[in-house]
Amino acid sequence: MAIYVRAVERGSLSAAAEDFDISATMAGKHLRFLEERVGARLLNRTTRRQSLTEFGREYYERCKQILAEVDEAEEAASHSLAEPRGLLRISAPVSFGSQCLAPALADYLQANPQVDVDLELNDRVVDMVEERFEAAIRIGALPDSGLVARPLAPYRSVVCASPAYLARRGMPRLPEDLAGHNCLGFAYWTSRHEWHLHGPQGRETVEVKGRLRVNNGQALRMAALGGLGIIMQPEVLLAEDLRVGRLQRVLPDYEAASRPMHVVYLPDRRLTPKLRSFIDFVAQRFG
Repeated sequence: MAIYVRAVERGSLSAAAEDFDISATMAGKHLRFLEERVGARLLNRTTRRQSLTEFGREYYERCKQILAEVDEAEEAASHSLAEPRGLLRISAPVSFGSQCLAPALADYLQANPQVDVDLELNDRVVDMVEERFEAAIRIGALPDSGLVARPLAPYRSVVCASPAYLARRGMPRLPEDLAGHNCLGFAYWTSRHEWHLHGPQGRETVEVKGRLRVNNGQALRMAALGGLGIIMQPEVLLAEDLRVGRLQRVLPDYEAASRPMHVVYLPDRRLTPKLRSFIDFVAQRFG
C-alpha cells in the first residue's frame, strides 16, 4: 500500500522505488501483488505515463487513510513508552496555584526528572491555544470550550472577617444580614453581587455590596485582615488565618457553595508523556 500511494503521489513506480530504496522491478512486483489481492487494476501504465483507474482512485484514498492510522498507532505506542520530558506550560488560579499546586509540584518534578514546569498563576481564563498552555486548572462552571476536562475535588470557600471589623460592625446572624455589611468582591466572579450559601434551609442566594472589588484573592485577604470588610475566599488561602484567629468565620452554620474544579487540556488523541503524567498526577493528588 505504501509503495502504491507513493507511486501515485510521485507520478511513477520508479520514483516510488527510489524513495523506498528498492529496484523498479521490485516496486512493480509490489503493485502487481496488490492488484491481484484486490482483484482489480489500480494503475493504467504505458512506457511514458501512468494514470489511476476509477477503482484505483478510490482505493488510493482509502490506502492513505489506513497508512495514516498505522503511523498514528505506532507514534502513540512510542509516546506511551517514552519517558516524560521537556517543558510543560501550565496555567492555574492564583490562590489554588500558590497554596496547593506549587507545593505539590515538588513531588511531580522529583518523580519526573526530565520535565521542567512553567507555571503561570492568573485568575483570568487564559486562551490555551494563543498563549501556548498545555494544561490549565479551572475553577467554576466550564463553558462549552471544546477542551477536554477531567474533574477534581470541588473547591471550598469560607466567609470570614477580622475580629476588629466584627467588633465594629457586629456579627451577621443570618445570610440576609450580609446586606448591611461591606462585602468585598472578587472581580472574576460571574455573579459579583450574589453570594451562594448552604444552610439549614438549603441553598440560599443573598445580594451583597461592598466598596472594594479586587481581581486577586491574596489582596482581598489583606483587605480583610486590615478590617475593611467580609470576604468569601478559598479555604486553602485562609486556613492559617482562621486557625490563629486573625480572621473569624462568619455565619458558621452556613457553608459557602463549593465550586467545581477541573484540569483541562486541548483535545489531542496523542497526549505527550509529560502532559499525560501531569494530568494523572493532578487527578490523583486533587481528585
